[in-house]
Amino acid sequence: MDWWLKKKTWLMRISDLLEETYTALSTNKARSALTILGIVIGIASVIAMTAIGQGAQASIQASITSAGSNLLYVTPGMQKGAGIQISSGRGSAQTLTQADADAIKGSVTLAKAVEPELSRRYQVTAKGTNTNTQVIGTVQDYSDVRNVQIDLGSFLSEMDISGQTRVAVLGPTTRDDLFGEDSDPIGQKVRINGVEFTVIGVTVSKGGSGFNNSDDAIYVPISTAQKYLAGDQYVSTIAVQADSADNMTAIQEQVTELLLQRHKISDPTQADFSVMNQADIVATASSVTGTFTTLLASIAGISLLVGGIGIMNMMLTNVTERTREIGLRKAIGAEESDISQQFLLESVMLTFIGGAIGIILGWILAWIVQYSGVTSTQVTWDTVLLAFGVSALIGIVFGYYPARRASKLNPIVALRFE
Repeated sequence: MDWWLKKKTWLMRISDLLEETYTALSTNKARSALTILGIVIGIASVIAMTAIGQGAQASIQASITSAGSNLLYVTPGMQKGAGIQISSGRGSAQTLTQADADAIKGSVTLAKAVEPELSRRYQVTAKGTNTNTQVIGTVQDYSDVRNVQIDLGSFLSEMDISGQTRVAVLGPTTRDDLFGEDSDPIGQKVRINGVEFTVIGVTVSKGGSGFNNSDDAIYVPISTAQKYLAGDQYVSTIAVQADSADNMTAIQEQVTELLLQRHKISDPTQADFSVMNQADIVATASSVTGTFTTLLASIAGISLLVGGIGIMNMMLTNVTERTREIGLRKAIGAEESDISQQFLLESVMLTFIGGAIGIILGWILAWIVQYSGVTSTQVTWDTVLLAFGVSALIGIVFGYYPARRASKLNPIVALRFE
């Protein structure tokens, strides 16, 4: 029976606190609404900025991994000195050749496939239309190594490579730019840097943006690209696919040692090439975008701080305006804890309401950004829960001082207050 009475008393006390909180906040609706607005803007900004950062991170990771699995990239022109990597035209230098790719293919037994490529942007024309796109000279294994699938026609064959035939496979975006959306360009002619090529295939769309968009590209035999476009036997990248993720480190060491021997370089720090692990690229990209996300969230968090100061200002104003009420309550038996809890609950309630509205608004803003095509966004439950927890913490932190000040008022002085 005593237990039930205690529980009933506790529930009545909570009910009275909530009712008094509602009355206090609704007495001056405009002031409460403006205070809540500061929290709404802060929470919505944090959610939206974090969603943009996380979306960018996920997009970059997906772009890297969609290029193939268990890959190592050998690129030319990287020099290292004094413990610092210094780019010396990496990717555009001419320190890797077709012979290097052939040597890797013949010597590195753990490699599942070796795919050299010669990549450069060219102006491409076809029947009165033109576009500037990436032209990739490559080999038959490219489609397997880079997860490229064919939608129409066929991909490059070994006969195309050995015969230096002038054939081309178009990405869907390039096809749309040159021949119209969803057209069938098989058998049509395109001119790349003034050289005529026959279209033999169109790839399936993989999505993407920027200069490394696989949909906005043209694939030609690497031997043809070297003869008619570059006029040399150099390659811009050699992709080496490991048979399993466990062998990637071993392959990386073998490729490095082989190329050092072939290029007659005794000091590895002076290597004119770089061997990059796909996992390391993903980790580096994740680190950079993670820092970017943190920076965005920190900038948006400033508005949360301003909102918290607004709550403290409102609560201090409330304490001043309700000084006589506080004195009266203490005179009839209210304890310091009762007064403190009352004002602290009002502060937390303001931030909870603002936090809930801010989360919804932030979600909507993130959706608008993604729907408009500006960039991809990603709202996670971790972010939502963190934002809600931060709003509650702000209510407690910025409401503590006004609540404590109210609880410490002398009832006699408070009753005399005008």
